Amino acid sequence: MIIYMLCLVLFLIGLYCVLRKRNIIKIIIGIGIMEYAVNLFFILAGYVKNGHSPIFAHGDTISNMVDPLPQVIVLTSIVLGLSVTLLLASIAIKIYEKYGTFDITKINRLKG
Repeated sequence: MIIYMLCLVLFLIGLYCVLRKRNIIKIIIGIGIMEYAVNLFFILAGYVKNGHSPIFAHGDTISNMVDPLPQVIVLTSIVLGLSVTLLLASIAIKIYEKYGTFDITKINRLKG
C-alpha cells in the first residue's frame, strides 16, 4: 500500500510543477514526472509476488501469473510520452525563438 502512496506523491510533485512553475521547461519536466508516476502505477497494479511469466507456463494450469496487459499499456505509454515530450520541447523552442524567454508571465504580457 505504501508503494501506491509513493506513486501518488510522485504524481502530485509533477502536478505541482505543471500548476505552479512559470518556466516552460519546468512545466515539461512536470508532465514527464506525471507520466512516469502513471506508468509506475500500472506496473505495480499488474505485479504478482513470485509471479511467473505468462509465456513460460509449467504444466496444464497457469497459476500465479503476472498480468501482461499493464506491461503492454506502459510500453505504449512510453512511446506516446516520448512523442508528446518532443512536441512540447519543439513548441518551447519556437516560443523562445519568437519571444526570447521561457517565462509564461512575460509571454502573456507581450501579446504579439
